[in-house]
Amino acid sequence: MELNVLNEQGQEIGKSAASDAVFGREYNEALVHQLVVAYQANARQGTRAQLSREFVRHSTKKPWRQKGTGRARSGMTSSNIWRGGGRAFPNSPEENFSHKMNKKAYRAAMASIFSKLAADGRLVVVDSITAESPKTKEFAAKLKALGMDNVMIITETVDDNLFLASRNLKNVLVVTPRYVDPLSLIFYGKVVVTKAAVAMLEEMLG
Repeated sequence: MELNVLNEQGQEIGKSAASDAVFGREYNEALVHQLVVAYQANARQGTRAQLSREFVRHSTKKPWRQKGTGRARSGMTSSNIWRGGGRAFPNSPEENFSHKMNKKAYRAAMASIFSKLAADGRLVVVDSITAESPKTKEFAAKLKALGMDNVMIITETVDDNLFLASRNLKNVLVVTPRYVDPLSLIFYGKVVVTKAAVAMLEEMLG
């Protein structure tokens, strides 16, 4: 398939051949859902913790005598059926939330997202995108010329000027192909990819 190529002023300057395996495949919603769930699960730190009966502050004294009160027998206030008691099966910091996803399925899911972006007109290919200086105002003006304010930019390299000029822009993310993630691809309204980055994505996901 072919993708339209724009210059930094937003003008179309030609077309670029792209791999059908990465940018022209059928959208697989179930596989993309699996990828997003795995990505979010693997980002969890697992730092939550709850108290078991061992760690709840309580007295070991029997609350009332065993018989004759008419109430249910009770041994101590740390019981998990008591208010303020310990949990029977508490969450621990060592809990593992990670999901495993095969490399082949991961590549297919990412390619499916890129294909959907291309089909919906949300994927834009540019010859190159640079920042002549670390000035946020100048870089914001360049994005405005492209007609983009909520955009993810994928470029082959991120130099100091490009990093410094883009980091304070609220709805702009600049990354290299290695750090592309599915949530960002779905979240941003437009995805701008340089021609060199397209080749790198084809090598990674093809």
